[in-house]
Amino acid sequence: MASDLFEVESPDLALAPGALLLRGFALAEAIGLLTDVTEVAARAPFRHLITPGGFRMSVAMTNCGAVGWISDRSGYRYDRVDPDTGRSWPRMSASFLRIATAAAAAAGFNDYAPDVCLINRYAPGARLSLHQDRNESDDEVPIVSVSLGLPATFLFGGLKRSDRCSRLLLEHGDVVVWGGPSRMRFHGVLPIGDGRHAAVGAQRINLTFRTAL
Repeated sequence: MASDLFEVESPDLALAPGALLLRGFALAEAIGLLTDVTEVAARAPFRHLITPGGFRMSVAMTNCGAVGWISDRSGYRYDRVDPDTGRSWPRMSASFLRIATAAAAAAGFNDYAPDVCLINRYAPGARLSLHQDRNESDDEVPIVSVSLGLPATFLFGGLKRSDRCSRLLLEHGDVVVWGGPSRMRFHGVLPIGDGRHAAVGAQRINLTFRTAL
């Protein structure tokens, strides 16, 4: 794969078999999505998780859905209870489900039924190191990732950590879907640059939909 940023006129970009970038796909839903993020965070506040190695993640995170993804010194896992509040995670909103299922269908994955949405909040300088999503029950059901706010450089690699990564500029409203043969590709986010977005301020919000159970 090329290592440079893609420069194409087409609004959608095939990244690999089962992987598609849908440019601006979530723009029409963005205001509603951000409103629902605020409601989730009121019940399950953003927090900086600790990795099993003892490092504090630069990205702040919360969840909604049947389960939530958490990390601490004992490992990465899903749990039905928010360890910070002792309550179930907030339910996934209709707007979340609508954008996730529509994006998955646009990428060729019909009948998508995510049961968790990880909500990541990136301040300038925050990043997400190259990784695979490995805690789910099925390694072919797609991931749907919605970008809101400040732009980000998304790294999309291969099935080995050492494979070359493509660098994709993701902007407000862009959605990336990867599943099937691309589901276990490594991916990450380079440090977010300084700036302000009219709808979100000095941050990037990322909605990551998964089927965990």
